Amino acid sequence: VLNLFAGVEISAGGWSPLDTDHYQWLQVDLGLRKQVVAIATQGRYSSSDWTTKYRLLYSDTQKNWRPYLQDGNIMTFEGNVNSEGVVRYELQHPILARYIRLIPLEWSKEGRIGVRLELYGCSYWADVISFDGSSIISYRFRSKKLKIVKDVISLKFRTTAGDGVLLHGEGQQGDYISLELRRARLQLSINLGSNQYGSIQGHTSVTSGSLLDDDHWHSVVIERYRRNVNFTLDHHTQQFRTNGEFDHLDLDYEISFGGLPISAKPNSGGRENFVGCMEGITYNGDNITNLVRRKKVDTSSFRNLTFSCAESNSFPVFFNSTSFLRLPGQSDSDTLSVSFSFRTWNPNGMLMFTVLADGWVEVSLTEGKVTVYMNVTQKKNTRIDISSGSGLNDGQWHSVHLNALENYAMLTVDGDEASTVRTAIPIQIQTGGAYYFGGYFLHTNTRSPQRSFQGCMQMIHIDDHLADLRAVEQGLIGTFENVSLDMCAIVDRCVPNHCEHGGHCSQTWDTFSCNCSGTGYTGATCHTSMYQQSCEEYKNQGKSSGNYWIDPDGSGSVAPFRVSCDMEEEKVWTTLKNNLSPQTSVSRADQEGKAVLQITYNVTDEQLLSVTGSAEHCEQYVAYACRMSRLLHTPDGVPLTWWLGRANEKHSYWGGSGPGIQKCSCGIEHNCTDPKYYCNCDADLRTWREDAGLLVYKDHLPVRQVVVGDTARPGSEAKLTVGPLRCQGDRNYWNAASFTSPASYLHFLSFRGETSIDISFYFKTSSTHGVFLENIGTNNFLHIELKGATVVSFSFDVGGELVELSVRSPVPLNNDQWHRVEAEKNIKEAVLQLNGQYRDVRTTPQGHTKMEFYGQLFVGASSGQRGFLGCMRALKINGVTFDLEEKAKLTPGVNPGCQGHCNSYGIHCRNGGKCIEQYNGYTCDCSLTAYDGPFCTDDVGGYFETGTLVRYDFLPEAGPIAMQEVKSLSGVEVPSEANLTREELVFSFSTSSTPSILVYISSRTQDYLAVVLRHNGTLQIRYCLGGLTEPYTIDVDHRNMANGQPHSVNITRNLREIRLQLDHYPVSTYTLPEASDTQFNLVKSIFLGKVFETGQIDPILIERYNTPGFVGCLSRVQFNNVAPLKAALRSSLTAPISTHGILVPSNCGASPLTISPMASASDPWHLEAVVFPFNDDKTTGDGVDRNSAIIGGIISMVILTVLCIMVFLIRHMFRHKGSYHTNEAKGAESADCADAAIIVSDPAFTETIDESKKEWFI
Repeated sequence: VLNLFAGVEISAGGWSPLDTDHYQWLQVDLGLRKQVVAIATQGRYSSSDWTTKYRLLYSDTQKNWRPYLQDGNIMTFEGNVNSEGVVRYELQHPILARYIRLIPLEWSKEGRIGVRLELYGCSYWADVISFDGSSIISYRFRSKKLKIVKDVISLKFRTTAGDGVLLHGEGQQGDYISLELRRARLQLSINLGSNQYGSIQGHTSVTSGSLLDDDHWHSVVIERYRRNVNFTLDHHTQQFRTNGEFDHLDLDYEISFGGLPISAKPNSGGRENFVGCMEGITYNGDNITNLVRRKKVDTSSFRNLTFSCAESNSFPVFFNSTSFLRLPGQSDSDTLSVSFSFRTWNPNGMLMFTVLADGWVEVSLTEGKVTVYMNVTQKKNTRIDISSGSGLNDGQWHSVHLNALENYAMLTVDGDEASTVRTAIPIQIQTGGAYYFGGYFLHTNTRSPQRSFQGCMQMIHIDDHLADLRAVEQGLIGTFENVSLDMCAIVDRCVPNHCEHGGHCSQTWDTFSCNCSGTGYTGATCHTSMYQQSCEEYKNQGKSSGNYWIDPDGSGSVAPFRVSCDMEEEKVWTTLKNNLSPQTSVSRADQEGKAVLQITYNVTDEQLLSVTGSAEHCEQYVAYACRMSRLLHTPDGVPLTWWLGRANEKHSYWGGSGPGIQKCSCGIEHNCTDPKYYCNCDADLRTWREDAGLLVYKDHLPVRQVVVGDTARPGSEAKLTVGPLRCQGDRNYWNAASFTSPASYLHFLSFRGETSIDISFYFKTSSTHGVFLENIGTNNFLHIELKGATVVSFSFDVGGELVELSVRSPVPLNNDQWHRVEAEKNIKEAVLQLNGQYRDVRTTPQGHTKMEFYGQLFVGASSGQRGFLGCMRALKINGVTFDLEEKAKLTPGVNPGCQGHCNSYGIHCRNGGKCIEQYNGYTCDCSLTAYDGPFCTDDVGGYFETGTLVRYDFLPEAGPIAMQEVKSLSGVEVPSEANLTREELVFSFSTSSTPSILVYISSRTQDYLAVVLRHNGTLQIRYCLGGLTEPYTIDVDHRNMANGQPHSVNITRNLREIRLQLDHYPVSTYTLPEASDTQFNLVKSIFLGKVFETGQIDPILIERYNTPGFVGCLSRVQFNNVAPLKAALRSSLTAPISTHGILVPSNCGASPLTISPMASASDPWHLEAVVFPFNDDKTTGDGVDRNSAIIGGIISMVILTVLCIMVFLIRHMFRHKGSYHTNEAKGAESADCADAAIIVSDPAFTETIDESKKEWFI
């Protein structure tokens, strides 16, 4: 059906109306309701006629047309730019209708309106049922009761009523499900069960949509699985979780559609039944509408069951800011009667205007109230004002009725006769006969948008007669301008609510605004958090200790909350307080004798998790003061007291202990009041005792509940203290990566921005250009870039329109200092902010409320552009922190952490320590050295008792690869057996006992390297590499090394060359004989202190030096990259190490040497340097004096030697008494104390400390 009411030119070339203006349209009748999914247009064939922009309307009945909406706005389609090109659109949501209208908006400037049109879609059919307000479909269940864990309900409805029940079902236990219209909004109510005590409330109610009384079809789908519900209305889905703890919906007998069943409970009354039409009703796979047609369902309440939808009698008129509608009425009448209904979002606008014979009458909307102004010129411009109603700009239909007759006027709003406003009129009026609706522009050249009405009107009555608007449409009566007839294109811009985080949405006809007061967020859509993500970030802004609001996920769903920030130390502490006062008395017990104390915090579970999840360390102090109140011990092993942590899991360890250990701190340290128990309180004494300590396993924190089990006995008393939760560090804030190449980038999975997207990160660089990140979608892209050292730009493309923002910094950004970039795009605006102070703001294109990024996210540049060079950290998109460090570990050209510190400070890592870059500094990796400490300068050594030995075994090697390294569980590389042509052995020692074996390195062949102290205290190095009948030995005969002083030894071999350095003296070089092999074959084990080895061993070693074993101190022992003594003394290093005898940590074997190496000429121990000052040929005459001096010197030397021997003997005896006798688990030595060793060890370990600590000082 072509446009029948305008001149039409029909030809094979397409459609072109005779009049080219804004009142033309092309209508297509599809014969039946169809589902249209796409549209294509062309210009008129071989002409200059085409349509450049158009809109689509659709309807089932040729009445009450509905515009096609996309993203909540009336869609304007971009048409053709010539007559032959085809422009096709895939509709975001299919159109379901019989009639389609194309409304040209703009057209060819060279010609006229012209179009060839093609629609694409498929057939559609559904049973339609009409409800008159008393009709109800009762679907009876096959069994009397249903216990359902999963529901799927769907239907479509169409109505002009704003209230009515669409479906309802309930059960005798209080369960129910209900879907109803309330003020033209759809409300879904579900209750899966509440208990009789009221502690579990299951009622859940969710509202969706608005303006649903528009007499158009609306689609509803409800999907429930247990407590998880998807509620979809017209393609918009809300996901929620029902209240309570029950999963099943228990319904009795039936579920009804169209209203409440007769069996409904009395308190369900007062709700109206549905008036309108439904189709496609399905309930858990059953097609209800089909069952009704087949008469398989009870429809006895229907007076006239029809399977069609009656046409609406309404004829709405749509006004924009430049519209008016003029309708005729009686002239020269003494009675004025006008009534109409309107709906709008604007608080102001002209509704009706008419000129009287003497004066005029105006009905306007003023600040949401209907106001009538009457100006009568006969009586010196007498002006009469009356008003009624309030808040009438809420988008709902409101009726207005104005009567003026004889000597008074009456104004009634929404049919409320009780609130009708009356006023006296001084003279009798005379009507002029013309009524203007929506605006009055005939007598002025300027049109004031503030005065014009934007909205819809219907049911217009003049002189108590309904205006024939269809005759107006046909041009038979009245006139109009820029009015859309038989449609109401009102759009609710606040549904769905684009104001995030609880912001309040208000709207006018054209736009909406958000009030973010009290939300903790700011911006056009309340998207951006007002607060920093952690105490760590506040500290880096120069803040001091105090209480702060933090928002760990920024624009995410976790609301801001208040914490206490302690910034006094190098690390920042975040504190979350609870409701329990210190030393709270535990008194009330339940029937089982248990006292339950609930611990609540001033934050939600999600907020707690946001702190602990990003923290490096968390702790919480707990203390139990007792008098005759046991804490943990019972005869059957079941703890009397326990606590619940984060996941409501039960824990029976106490402060100072660890998971899996049912002990208190004193049980770890073996200093409990009664050594038979592991807690002070378990001694059950009548005096006050206390068990206290820190809980440090952060995955279990915070403490949420403590159950105390021994306070019901007479005389039992207990007091409980649960301190605040304290967490340290923020890993998200310092999560960093370094980009070392302009071609390097990190690749992340794509993300979807929805209506808002925000991106924030820190960067530092010395480069002037570089792409920070980009995201390339199918139709959209996003790009943030550094330009020219002082400019950061943010560009994005939405719907084919490019928007670019840029911010210029007054100082260069390539100064290797941290700078912060924050970019946000929402439905209203785009914002770019640099360093929290420089901003650029742009309005975003209308009609695009979603950013659908399906492409890849690249941090850096991936498309051949120049990528970012430098450091980036704390990258966060829509509240989610992107793990740059983990991704960088797998990406070439990008390194985890922020590089650059080691270039400046790496020299501080000593003794072979490796400098490791960190996001905010550097650390020294000492794992491959024999040292510890922050700079690998702390000696690691031990005191060896008689018979003590340390054995380190190399891993067996299957192939000939030299020193192949395998990762151990601790991350330290464990070397395997290898054939060596070069090695380095370094160690320090001190002893007064000889003979002994200091170091012995064995092999699976007969090769070995041994360093021994002979009986006279001199050092001997023995090399046996094969090819010789006897080992090659190096004897340092001129130095007694067993003098109780620390000595350092460095032996380095490269093929045949052996270099030896002792202490600070010059290096001596030795060469293996030509007959000797140069390969140390299959190195097997390292022995320290003594040898305990199977197989063939040099008998001289065993017979002369192995018994009783080394007694003294060894330190800094390292063989190539192996530190065997350190591995034996550090439980954190998982290595193939074994210790026999008593080994106590001590650095007595090494002392820092600060003097430079001595020259041979000045070395008193070097024999070649000794020059005797006398000989037999040069004696003088005073020989008696010289001999006396020599004799006196010898006697003095003998006395001094005897004294030194006594001192060494006494010292050796008391060192024996000062030793530790320990059988500690590995890790105790590396911890500050024994309980700390327990905590850092594996939670499942068996604690075996039994120390007897004594110290003697001389």
